[in-house]
Amino acid sequence: ILWNDWDPIGVNDGENEWDDEYDSYVPHIFRLTLEGKDASRIAQSLSSSIEQNMGLSALVQHDLKVARKIVEAKVRIFG
Repeated sequence: ILWNDWDPIGVNDGENEWDDEYDSYVPHIFRLTLEGKDASRIAQSLSSSIEQNMGLSALVQHDLKVARKIVEAKVRIFG
């Protein structure tokens, strides 16, 4: 989801050259998700990562949309 839907720096061009670009964010997002954090809290984390780690402006609504997908995936997988 982070690679296909979030991709804040736009490196997903259909090639797999950079497909590990967001791997370092997965453990934290996964933990938040398993702890039952809602989409708003997960989106805050995504936005914070963009601003603090990448030096870019976050797209809050986009991050919330991605966070909702993450929560939906958790529900599908774990119930």
